[in-house]
Amino acid sequence: MNRNAVELLRRGEGMASAAQLLTVMTRQELDVQVRRGRLIRVWQGVYSTTEPDLLGRLRALDLRVGSPTVACLHTAAALYGFGTEDSGAVHVLDPGFRLRPTKGLMVHQRTGAPQQLVSSRWATCPAWTAVEIARLVRRPRALAALDAALRSGWCELEDLGKAVDQQRGRRGIVAVRELLPLADGRSESAMESEARLVMLDHGLPRPELQHRIRGRDGHIWRVDYAWPQARVAVEYESVAWHVGRAEMERDKKRFAGIQEAGWIVIPILVEDVRRHPARMCDRIRGHLNAA
Repeated sequence: MNRNAVELLRRGEGMASAAQLLTVMTRQELDVQVRRGRLIRVWQGVYSTTEPDLLGRLRALDLRVGSPTVACLHTAAALYGFGTEDSGAVHVLDPGFRLRPTKGLMVHQRTGAPQQLVSSRWATCPAWTAVEIARLVRRPRALAALDAALRSGWCELEDLGKAVDQQRGRRGIVAVRELLPLADGRSESAMESEARLVMLDHGLPRPELQHRIRGRDGHIWRVDYAWPQARVAVEYESVAWHVGRAEMERDKKRFAGIQEAGWIVIPILVEDVRRHPARMCDRIRGHLNAA
């Protein structure tokens, strides 16, 4: 790549538009750089020297549009750190002129959406973002979105309530309003939120989340769900968590320590939650009733 092109990309922090690049190279030279992998086409008419992350893709979109874009939905949630749904696309508000959706880009009309700065970018506000996502996804994932927003620390339950009121009358908002009293920032994963909703839907008492249990040796164990009076705990187990022998042995010792403290520990998997929810809840209910 010629010196002028290198300098242009350096000033643009590794990015440049086609119009800019064509001032220092021919179209044929540009095509050669793309074929050789020295330039990556991020969006139509925008190129980068490396594969960009989310912030890089947004910066490249700004370059294409000619002004700062506003992130919304899953893209905004990812910027705030509470994304639970990876759509694979960048979601932005319509900038007010013709910006068409394309592969990897979704453009949304959201009149009245409040905005704020995050990571030096404008995005729809955290509570608004969480409620909007919750309106558009399945009910279990809706609770996961609300839980994650609370856990992130970007908003409180009161903020979510205000966002629900702001989106009154929009599709799915009634279901979100009904879920709001169940939202809890102590849930540490989307599947933990989903499992908790299954338990409540099947009539189980509301569990304590991330409950601490003191072992006989003074060690403190933390469990996903607990009914302390019954001394019954439920642990959601992800297959990805058991990535090796050491992790498996640690988990076995943990379960043994909790049981030695006089607790019943019930492990559950994603198959229990999604394919056999009634059977899973009957198993938990049986231990609660026995206690």
